[in-house]
Amino acid sequence: MARVATTSDVFNAIAEPQRRKIIDLLNDGQEWAVSDVVARMKIAQPSVSKHLGVLRAVGVVTVVKQGQQRMYRLQAAQLKPIHDWVKNYEQYWNRQIDRIKERAEKKAMDRIAKENQPKEPRK
Repeated sequence: MARVATTSDVFNAIAEPQRRKIIDLLNDGQEWAVSDVVARMKIAQPSVSKHLGVLRAVGVVTVVKQGQQRMYRLQAAQLKPIHDWVKNYEQYWNRQIDRIKERAEKKAMDRIAKENQPKEPRK
């Protein structure tokens, strides 16, 4: 079976770890020049440009030209399909967190009960 192109949808586009790091970097709401992304990511400019191109193709980033620079901005709303899909599994995380909380509370109560037990007089 042929692999789906990375530019076909947002799920495929963000499957690559470097692209997720770029998204994290652009998450401040500011426009970023490619050179600034290169400096922060510490990877070669052609690689950064390729990753930004994939993110642009699925609408996760937009680009405007300012003089000689291309400025990229995150379009976080385009990540909503991922959020919606992951939200289906939130119940499992909440259940796990509830169980951890219950165990921690029981352990704390056991510790308090032990500390408040009357001490046996020494003989």
